[in-house]
Amino acid sequence: MTNVKGRWALVTGATSGFGLATARRLAAEGCHVAITGRRADRLQALARELKDRHGVEVLALVFDVRNLSQVRSVLGGAADLLGHLDILVNNAGLALALDALQSGDPADWDQMIDTNVKGLLYVSRTVLPGMVERKGGHIVNVGSVAGHQVYPGGAVYSATKFAVRAISDALRHDVLGTGIRVSNVEPGLADTEFSEVRFKGDRARAKSVYEGMTPLSAEDVADAIVWCVSRPAHVNIQTLLIMPTDQASALAVHRRKA
Repeated sequence: MTNVKGRWALVTGATSGFGLATARRLAAEGCHVAITGRRADRLQALARELKDRHGVEVLALVFDVRNLSQVRSVLGGAADLLGHLDILVNNAGLALALDALQSGDPADWDQMIDTNVKGLLYVSRTVLPGMVERKGGHIVNVGSVAGHQVYPGGAVYSATKFAVRAISDALRHDVLGTGIRVSNVEPGLADTEFSEVRFKGDRARAKSVYEGMTPLSAEDVADAIVWCVSRPAHVNIQTLLIMPTDQASALAVHRRKA
């Protein structure tokens, strides 16, 4: 087992959901963390929490992963971080709406593609040269069961998560021989802000997604991510599909009657 204590991790989308839980879990293990997001108030509050509770170093970086100039400027300005970064968790991502393609909003498509695919690429491109130079590091991409199985209304979101899987698979070839590991952690239904964001603040509709079943929690996924990065250096967990017991596939969900 590789101890993450004293190492540095960068977690994107750390203001909620999987990113927030992963930052907390890594800090609890003694890992220093750089946390990113667009909501400065949440980042600063999390930074204070992690420092006070776990005594680790925390760097709060406010930028939008969709904006290449921001990614380069903010991360480039954190040269000390890039000089010793051990772990990157590409978590920032979202789904918007559940419309059929013929009635979908192209603005929603752009935001999903720009965040889930291009944002992941921008951050990885900025971080990877240093890891290659140091001959080590670990990239964890947060995918989804939707990267394996499609469903009605999920064409574009699924396409982005299929892309995350393809990027992860290809990246392993690109970094082969450098000592860098690449993992793709792919959750099923998880009770986070995901559905509330998808349905644009409609909390009742978001809540209905999980009715009658027990979904994953953000902490379940964070545990899986930390498990991946704590394996011995010669072990790479390439793909980890993690589902609730009540879910067999993207569409097959067991729901108990009220």
